[in-house]
Amino acid sequence: MSDFGSAAVVEMPAPQVRERVVTGAAGLPALVVGVALVAGGIVLTVVGSLLDDGQKVAAIASGIVIIVLALFGLCGLTTVAPGEARVLQLFGHYKGTLRKDGLRWVNPFTDRTKVSTRIRNHETQTAKVNDNDGNPIEIAAVVVWQVEDTAQAKFEVDDFEEFVAIQTETAVRHIANSYPYDDHGQGGMSLRDNADEITGKLSAEIGARVASAGVSVVESRITRLAYAPEIAQAMLRRQQAGAVVAARQRIVEGAVGMVELALNRLEEGDLVELDDDRRAAMVSNLLVVLCSEQATQPVVNTGSLYA
Repeated sequence: MSDFGSAAVVEMPAPQVRERVVTGAAGLPALVVGVALVAGGIVLTVVGSLLDDGQKVAAIASGIVIIVLALFGLCGLTTVAPGEARVLQLFGHYKGTLRKDGLRWVNPFTDRTKVSTRIRNHETQTAKVNDNDGNPIEIAAVVVWQVEDTAQAKFEVDDFEEFVAIQTETAVRHIANSYPYDDHGQGGMSLRDNADEITGKLSAEIGARVASAGVSVVESRITRLAYAPEIAQAMLRRQQAGAVVAARQRIVEGAVGMVELALNRLEEGDLVELDDDRRAAMVSNLLVVLCSEQATQPVVNTGSLYA
């Protein structure tokens, strides 16, 4: 049986970039200054239109330039909501990640990409795979994850959400292939009997696979685990047969103990003297009574045992 604990750890490429947090400037003062400049430029343009021809053109041009520059400066205002971050790029270069929520001001030339840092769920589709014994089973899982490094999530993979989905399904299939559905009492780990250990290994493997994308795994759980329909009935009969054998074994063990107790009590109390034949007959009768699935009918022997 393969064991994930002894298997090689999943090795992903080393990240080329890591998150660098920037704070930017306070957005509210920048907003006030920008609005004031726009208003001043409008006033200057209106006043300039009332001046003489020599000063008119200069005043209007200055007012228009101030308005354009102020509006361009206002383009640097960025709102950051809780549970979100903004990845800043300037002419293709990564400049940092804005995580502080509220109204912030950054270089208007920067490209700001929104990345959610909220906790998310992803549930895989029910996959039909073979377990370690080669039996077809159906398995599905849910993983709870969130973005930990926004730079890696943005630049190390094309689409980090799709990457998490594919790697989660890959890990689920690998875990399903590594263990049997049921070890049938052999003492090994199985998907059905060792749910906590298996989900721990599943979380570890998913975490190793998605770490290069800046994603951390909070928890994972197997949400569906069953034999495939084509063998489900056969496996059910096998489980039922095993349960019947175990039950009958316990009944026989209990019956033998009761017979032994009865014989010992009879001998200790000198209630009856039993030779080997009578002892064998009593043992046989008691075992039939105690182990029978149906009610037994007593038979009164009016003669001797040897008649």
